Amino acid sequence: MKDTGEKITPIVQSHKLSDAIRDVKNAFADRDDVVVDMREAHRMRLDLLAAELAPVFAEVPADMDNFDFAVSSGLQPRLWIDAVSHVAMGRDRRTYRFLRDTRVGRVVLAESTDMKPVADQVTRYLAERVVERQRMMEGGVEQAVAGMRRAAAPEAEPPLQSATRGNGWSTFFSGLGVITAGALVGLAVSAALFWDRLMAMKISF
Repeated sequence: MKDTGEKITPIVQSHKLSDAIRDVKNAFADRDDVVVDMREAHRMRLDLLAAELAPVFAEVPADMDNFDFAVSSGLQPRLWIDAVSHVAMGRDRRTYRFLRDTRVGRVVLAESTDMKPVADQVTRYLAERVVERQRMMEGGVEQAVAGMRRAAAPEAEPPLQSATRGNGWSTFFSGLGVITAGALVGLAVSAALFWDRLMAMKISF
C-alpha cells in the first residue's frame, strides 16, 4: 500500500449542556405551538356556535341568571350553558360535544361534526329549563295558597277548644259539689248520732 500522506481528521462531537437545553426549548416551543393552534381552533369553532345560538340566548328570560353563555379560556375552551352543561370540541377538533354533568357521571346530550344538530339540542335544553322553572313557580304559588287555606282552618277551632275547656271546668266543679254535698251529709249524720248518744247519756243519769 502506498502512503498518500493525507491525514484523516476525526470528527469530534461537542456535548455541551447549553446546546441540549436549546434543543429541548425548541422541542417545547414546537409542541406549545401545536397546543396553541389546537386551543385557538377549538375556541374559533365554539365562537361560531355561540354566534349561531346568540338569538336563542337573547330570548331567555332576563330573571333566569343560572345560565352562563360564555366561552371559557384554558387548555380546553368550552361554551358554558349553565353550571352543569357545556359544549366542547372533540380530539379531532371538528366534533361538537354537548355534555352535562349528572349525579351518575357525565352524559353526552349531542355529538356531531355538524353545528346545527348540536345547536338544536342546546335550544331544546334551554326550553326544558325554562318550562321547568315556570312549572316550579306555578306549583309554588299553588302550594302557598293551599298552605294559607290549611293555616286558616284552625282559626275556626278555638271555640271548640273553649267549649271543651268549659266542659272540663264544669265537670270539675260538679265533682267538687258532689264531694262537698257528701261531706255535709256525712257531717249531719255524725252530728245526729252524736246527739242521740248525748241524749241517751242524759236519760241514764
